[in-house]
Amino acid sequence: MECVVGIDVGGTTMKGGLVRDGSVLHAERRPTPRAEGPGAVIAAISAFVADLAAPRGELRPTAVGLAVPGLVTPTHAVFSAAFGWRDVPAEAFADVPLPVVLGHDVRSAGAAELAYGAARAEPNVLFLPIGTGIAGAMALDGALYGGAAGWAGQIGHIPVHPDGLPCGCGQRGCLAAYASASAIAARCGETSAAAVVSRTDQEARQVWDEAVDALALALATYTLLLDPALVVIGGGLAQAGEALVGPLRARLAARLAFRRPPGVEVSALGTQAGLLGAALLATRATA
Repeated sequence: MECVVGIDVGGTTMKGGLVRDGSVLHAERRPTPRAEGPGAVIAAISAFVADLAAPRGELRPTAVGLAVPGLVTPTHAVFSAAFGWRDVPAEAFADVPLPVVLGHDVRSAGAAELAYGAARAEPNVLFLPIGTGIAGAMALDGALYGGAAGWAGQIGHIPVHPDGLPCGCGQRGCLAAYASASAIAARCGETSAAAVVSRTDQEARQVWDEAVDALALALATYTLLLDPALVVIGGGLAQAGEALVGPLRARLAARLAFRRPPGVEVSALGTQAGLLGAALLATRATA
């Protein structure tokens, strides 16, 4: 049975698997050795690709899709601040006799949401995964928009508090410094945002409230510029469910006095969105 390899490369974990027609037939996770440097991450990806690209029972992979962060073309990882990459060709990530296609991690996951998830009936939607960082994938009339040079969707670096908390990008007051899952956890001395959500003390409540407020402000700006009908929240923070989207809907509406807000929903694909999006890259490249 023919299938494709999809690998979603995250800052801490790589999610990979074999996919056919939107169904995950086999899935694995491996750590991303980010602390060991750019070369170690490339080597880890290459080893993962080699293992998944080998025939497995009756499954026969025909192509490989890699979803990675940064500025990406189908053939090169042009730049990634997360991993320190500059102009890395697709061939460096995979020593296999199969076509290998690169794609932007968030836009690839957004493509999966459009094809299989909460956005499949809506042509104008913002997919917003919130994890280690925050970035968005905007679909306009059903087509994902990458911008003039591929940098579109960097909503995590919209300044929500000028001269506020420092951000890893070098700016201050960015949305990601307040509302990313990693920032929420770090501000409360926890290892996960889920631990913050479960707490009832004043410190945790204040950090959570500031995160939701920052998200509402950034989404109001996004809404007024691009007018999405729907915002789909993905990534690890989406697991907070109604504790996140309930107050977020209300605060977003309060910041849009003269118009109705877009709908806000949690991703239907959950943590598999990136893997399915990576597989779509491979499927569409060989269609």
